[in-house]
Amino acid sequence: MLVRSLILTLIFPLACATAVAKDKPPVQYQISIPTPPDYSSLDWLQGQWVGKTLPTSPPGDVQLSVTSDLGKRFLVFRGEVSLAATPTVPAMKESWMGILSASTNGPGFTLRVFSSKGFISRYRLIVAGPEIQLNPEGGDSPPPGWLFRRTWVRTGPDELTEAVQVAPPGKAFFDYYSAKFARVPPPAKPNPAH
Repeated sequence: MLVRSLILTLIFPLACATAVAKDKPPVQYQISIPTPPDYSSLDWLQGQWVGKTLPTSPPGDVQLSVTSDLGKRFLVFRGEVSLAATPTVPAMKESWMGILSASTNGPGFTLRVFSSKGFISRYRLIVAGPEIQLNPEGGDSPPPGWLFRRTWVRTGPDELTEAVQVAPPGKAFFDYYSAKFARVPPPAKPNPAH
């Protein structure tokens, strides 16, 4: 009898709480979505690019690919650099991938770059007319003490140049290599059968 009284005592408040909960509308939570970034100043850069280093640089090949992703909220950069050895610099081959997003602290955009060498660097990307500057801003795992900066300049509708500068630990920047890129034309669309 005591158990039955105890059970009824517990069931009554639970039943009342359930009835009250049915009267309240459900709470709906909503997360504010950030405004999409304006990448229109970089529209010309999107696509596939291939090129060669200029005669004043170590001989080499370069590739660049820029595409939008995730609802055009990010731009994905993929690059490859292959340079022959010189008397002062060993041969180098590197692939990299970058994710561009709107900057949260200042003008321009933020580019996080992931290297096949294992480095993770961050750059401030600033567009100034036909010129795009990538200036180093650290990163999760940048090359210790080394700084890299690059500039892309649109020289024609389907051409751009790249200049890469490097600063060893405690030293000034020097010109590492320069290259000229040409846009890879999109594949021809198949002609429908007549």
